[in-house]
Amino acid sequence: MTLLETLNSTDRFAKSIGAQLTEVREGYARAELTVEERHLNGAGVCQGGVIYTLADLAFAAVANCHGTLTLGISNTITFLKSAQLGEHLIAECRETFDHHRLPYCDLKITSQSGNLLATMTGLAYRMKRDFPFDSLM
Repeated sequence: MTLLETLNSTDRFAKSIGAQLTEVREGYARAELTVEERHLNGAGVCQGGVIYTLADLAFAAVANCHGTLTLGISNTITFLKSAQLGEHLIAECRETFDHHRLPYCDLKITSQSGNLLATMTGLAYRMKRDFPFDSLM
């Protein structure tokens, strides 16, 4: 099974909200989701936790793409613009620093029209345990 397939099937929370990895390369991942009624908060815009979860799924793919179990230990997200019902969201994660224990990533979350909605940084910890998969995609 590929890393993309593994995370799309085993990240149960991301799967439950409709987030899905669509691309995984070494040091890069893309996750996507379309904002539905169930994603809206009391103000009628996409709940921040939905955007964070979408970004976290892309972060997980990049952090684990080297075949070592890697877990997030610190994330900072900044929301710049609200996402609206029906918008298609794209989270792109890039590995900025491939440290043997503490990899660091930068993420951008945009709408299908290219509007920047949020930025995020992620720091992870590589465990002393393999995370096997057949290929990235």
